[in-house]
Amino acid sequence: MRIVACGRGHQAAGLLGCLMSVVVSAAAGAQTPTSRVRGAIESFSGTELVVKSRMGENEKIVVPENARVASVAKASLADIKSGTFIGTAAMPAEAGSLRALEVLIFPESMRGTGEGHRPWDLLPESTMTNATVAETVEKVDGPILNLTYNGGEKKVVVPPDAPIVTFAPADRSDLKPGARVIATVTKGPDGVLTATSVVVGKNGVDPPM
Repeated sequence: MRIVACGRGHQAAGLLGCLMSVVVSAAAGAQTPTSRVRGAIESFSGTELVVKSRMGENEKIVVPENARVASVAKASLADIKSGTFIGTAAMPAEAGSLRALEVLIFPESMRGTGEGHRPWDLLPESTMTNATVAETVEKVDGPILNLTYNGGEKKVVVPPDAPIVTFAPADRSDLKPGARVIATVTKGPDGVLTATSVVVGKNGVDPPM
C-alpha cells in the first residue's frame, strides 16, 4: 500500500485527500493487502473500535493515532457536470453498461485519485470506477454518465435511489455507538485488524461506499 504522510496541521481538504489516497490506493491493488469492514459502531475506547459488521459479527479494530477519519455529506445530480471527477460503485447492467449503487463526488483537489476501473467489495460482482464525467445524457430510468479514465471509458446509469455524496470533515469524537462506518483495515500476522482510515456517518448521512 502506498503510504501518504499527513500532518495534523493540514486543512480539511488536505486531510480528506490524504485519507482517500490511502483508501483508493489500497483498493487498486497495493503491496499490503487491505479489506473493508462495514457496519455500525458498538463501542470506541482509546484506540479500540468495535464494529458490528454486515455479517452480524463484532469486529475489533485498532484505530492508531495516524488513522484518518472523514465523513460524507449529501450532494445531488446537479453537482455532477461535464469535467467532474467522481467515484461510483456499480453493478453490471445491460449492453455492457453499469448501474450505480452510489456516486461519490471528489473535491477538485482530489482529481485523479485512484483513477480507473476495478472490482469492489460492496456487493458480489460490484465494481468501483474513479473517472471524469465526459457527458451526462438524460434518460427515463436515470441519467447516464459517460465516464473516461486513463485507458478506458464506462457508461453508468444513475437510478433515482442511488445516494450521491461528497467528503466532509470528521474526527475521532464522531466514532460514536450506532454510527455507520467503513473502515479500511490491514490484518496482521496475529490476526489483529488495524485501520488505515475510517469513514463515519454524520449528520444523518451514512457512507454508501
